[in-house]
Amino acid sequence: MNISDLLGAMVQSGMAPSTNQRMQNAMGGGGGGGLLEALGGLLGGQQGGGLGDILTSVLGSGGKDLGGMLGEVLDQAGQAVGGKQNLAIGGLGALAGSLLGGGGKSLGGALGGGVMALLGMMAYKALQGSGQGTGQVPLGLQEPRTEADKQELEKQTELVLRAMINAAKADGQIDEREVQRIVGKLQEAGADAEAQRYVIMQMQKPAETESLVSAAQGQPELAAQVYGASLMAIEVDTAAEKAYMDRLAADLGLPPEVARRIEQMVGMQSA
Repeated sequence: MNISDLLGAMVQSGMAPSTNQRMQNAMGGGGGGGLLEALGGLLGGQQGGGLGDILTSVLGSGGKDLGGMLGEVLDQAGQAVGGKQNLAIGGLGALAGSLLGGGGKSLGGALGGGVMALLGMMAYKALQGSGQGTGQVPLGLQEPRTEADKQELEKQTELVLRAMINAAKADGQIDEREVQRIVGKLQEAGADAEAQRYVIMQMQKPAETESLVSAAQGQPELAAQVYGASLMAIEVDTAAEKAYMDRLAADLGLPPEVARRIEQMVGMQSA
């Protein structure tokens, strides 16, 4: 079972009605100028090439084509890791393509990598913007350089996936109808039997918030990604969900300003 494939399939399954819209907001698709809008313009024009090539072009010249804060953040992150070529551009391109209406089964792994890159970008932006940044670029936003990096990214990807499923339990256990709906969507996205069993096990077991918090302890970038992923997985429109997100932010050690910035990125005024 490839955990990045599974994360991609879970995102394609649409865990919450607002999941895709929140990712679009975070990528600058909400009317403020950003990655989705820049890509949409290029895809509608005469420029050829795959999404990765198009995104590389968009990120050219310091990311200025993107405009706004998003381009600045990607430029800063690129400088921090020795150049934009060391950022996870391919994954961001796959995610952007999916959100623009492309994609399919073959996008699974690349889409999962794109989710991690997006969460990494959000974490980096929120921490830097609130004065809490360490200067460290989240691993999901980088191209892994070593086998150790790949293994650590796989661990972080699984943590993010578990965090999304755990957030869905904020109102209580996930009911059987919802389990079957998600599993059906996973089948459509091409998830194999092992991956489906893994998701069913995760959805049916008790909440594991303490374990998730412990895994991100002392790692502000990872903690911010766990929080962002959780916001993608639920609507946060009930008292139980709001209480869960408040408690999660506090337990992860996220300053209120960091949590608030992440909420604003996905289009929420308050969680």
